Amino acid sequence: MLRIGDFSKLSRISIRMLRHYDEIGLLVPENIDVLTNYRYYSECQLPIADRITALKDMGFSLASILEILKNYEDSKALAR
Repeated sequence: MLRIGDFSKLSRISIRMLRHYDEIGLLVPENIDVLTNYRYYSECQLPIADRITALKDMGFSLASILEILKNYEDSKALAR
């Protein structure tokens, strides 16, 4: 598990944006410590962070990215 700061450095997404992505359900931490509310991400979430960054660079809104990622595994839904 990676702390939010480490995940931020590896994904090149600011901590502020990671918190925002969590709030909107775009990139939810794998685990949140109930006592400290500290966010922990797993290494397997790094490719998702890369997809989000790539889609943002293409000009997609966060709402569109959320829909794209929901349908990512379903090629017919993704094509629509």
